Amino acid sequence: MPRIAYVNGRYLRHAEAAVHVEDRGYQFADGVYEVCEVARGYIIDMPRHLDRLARSLKELSIGWPVHRNVLELILREVVRRNRVTDGLVYVQVTRGVASRDFTFPEGVRPALVVTARKVPAGSQAKRAETGIKVVTTPDNRWDRVDIKTVGLLPNVLAKQKAKEAGAQEAWFVDGDGMVTEGGSSNAWIVTRDGVLVTRPAEHGILRGVTRTTLLDVVAKLGLKFEERRFTVEEAKSAREAFISSATTIVMPVIAIDGQPIANGHPGSVALSLRRAFFDVAEKTKAC
Repeated sequence: MPRIAYVNGRYLRHAEAAVHVEDRGYQFADGVYEVCEVARGYIIDMPRHLDRLARSLKELSIGWPVHRNVLELILREVVRRNRVTDGLVYVQVTRGVASRDFTFPEGVRPALVVTARKVPAGSQAKRAETGIKVVTTPDNRWDRVDIKTVGLLPNVLAKQKAKEAGAQEAWFVDGDGMVTEGGSSNAWIVTRDGVLVTRPAEHGILRGVTRTTLLDVVAKLGLKFEERRFTVEEAKSAREAFISSATTIVMPVIAIDGQPIANGHPGSVALSLRRAFFDVAEKTKAC
């Protein structure tokens, strides 16, 4: 069965799906996106993802390409047509197609693309059993990383650096030596005293949807929690470290810059958060 994509009002075979060469997402990275996990036939935390999409659109003065309720139906339909029970659904909105000019074009309809793909059930859970390695890199991104834009070149370079070092994620570090976030994830540690720590999302990081839901999980499990900055050195000496994102949920970090975290194995707190996540997250039946 061929993959199906939604592009500006049409469901197309994935191999035939295309956008105009003067789409502003291609020309200027003038667009935003969201990625939702699909698990057991449900789209996970879709309302929170669409809330964040609404905020990103507002911050860039881009209109909704379709009504929000219609977009929900499109996401579900793309998941259904691709027969995805476990995987990801991706939505991208750009300012639209117009002659190349830096200023906003007038009378242009925002462009919408939605795709979905399968991820083998249990593949991330298997990875969580062994954990991942992280490298650090200076945070050289623009100041508005709180907007989920398609302008991801610094993230691409950071994650390539990680790959070349034999790691699976990169953590950005600000000028004060503090960890901000990962190339495509939020960063967490568990201190020696058993306190869960992650950076505040008011400035310098994206307010991850999975991060937000994990705070609900933390409350449900009664874990100690602090929302504050932490240094690379504190992370390296922590009891545990892990990342969170829609694509990984909770993924234990077993080494940072080649230095093992604790005993070099996934920690119990990260694994307990991972196990509890699905039951706490909001679930929308995909079809």
